[in-house]
Amino acid sequence: MTGNLILPHGGKLINKYIQKKSDDLPTFEVSSDIRNDVENIATGVFSPLVGFVGQEDFLNVLKEGRLSNGVPWTIPIVLDTEKQIAKRMGDVGDMILCSDGQKFGILHVHEIYEYHKQDMANAVYGTTDTNHPGVSRIFKMKEFLVGGEVEVFQMKEYDEIQKFRMHPSETRSEITKRGWKSIVGFQTRNVPHVAHEMLQKAALNIYDGLFLNPLIGKKKIGDFTDDLIISAYESLIDNYFPKNRVLFSTIHTSMRYAGPREAIHHAIMRKNFGCTHFIVGRDHAGVGNYYPPFAAQEIFQKYPDLGITPVIFPSFYFCKKCMSFANEKTCPHGIESKEELSGTMMRKMVNSGKTPEKHLMRPEIAELILKSEKPFVVE
Repeated sequence: MTGNLILPHGGKLINKYIQKKSDDLPTFEVSSDIRNDVENIATGVFSPLVGFVGQEDFLNVLKEGRLSNGVPWTIPIVLDTEKQIAKRMGDVGDMILCSDGQKFGILHVHEIYEYHKQDMANAVYGTTDTNHPGVSRIFKMKEFLVGGEVEVFQMKEYDEIQKFRMHPSETRSEITKRGWKSIVGFQTRNVPHVAHEMLQKAALNIYDGLFLNPLIGKKKIGDFTDDLIISAYESLIDNYFPKNRVLFSTIHTSMRYAGPREAIHHAIMRKNFGCTHFIVGRDHAGVGNYYPPFAAQEIFQKYPDLGITPVIFPSFYFCKKCMSFANEKTCPHGIESKEELSGTMMRKMVNSGKTPEKHLMRPEIAELILKSEKPFVVE
């Protein structure tokens, strides 16, 4: 801890923001998703990374779930390119990074290396099935990876999607200002239903502050859209939470659907934001039936040195006999009395035009969903 704050992952909050740029360097165009990765490196969200991982770290992350220096790290942050461009990058050394035609950063090329997509898919996702959205993304990548440090001189302009975005230095400053000693982080890629809210409020009974941190970025078809997730959480906080106990900020990165490994990755990012604890749900970051339901919780046993404490609650459901939200620790009734609401069930309700009952979803949020012209990701 530094003062009242937990140390960033690796011991130091990375800052790779610079004021000046060199216009005479060759340019390299990257996607908006890669730009998000670069900005997350530069602002310390991905501390202790200072750039895209080199081959030694890449292989160690795949094999051990750690960087080559032993620091826990489970998702390799990589930049892919094709052979012809890789050769040119190796010749020039430094390049200006561009996205959508805007120059925003510098890549200091350290190495270029080949990799095996099947090995990467198996290690990160536990499968090579291309029906898995993360695996599918790997097999669409180019054949070479580029390792090297990055610097950013132009951050993305904040818009409606980014208006709640905060960097780790900002969240840490706010946590200090509020005097919180214990902060529990909550990751989500869904609009909230009442079971989510009950879980979050159960955590608030234990910890000083709740860090609500929805993931904004590329998701799979059928997930709720970023706009709707943000609007729903705005409404939830405005109507049902004490605002002095909640810190709301969006995190801008791709959803990888890597199950257990991504649960560790999500915890590390929240540690960098200043969280001391992190809620790990059933099938956290899962998709389909690729991971056992409690695998994302069990993996934390392999990382006693992670530096942030996982918080595991039994799943909340509405019990018709208890006439309240409960879980297996507090409710003795059988499955016939349980009413559960999942992201999948919410999507089915919306597609069928049904309004979730008030005890399952707050009416303000149900109204937002039903009024939305495009509630789900379509491509």
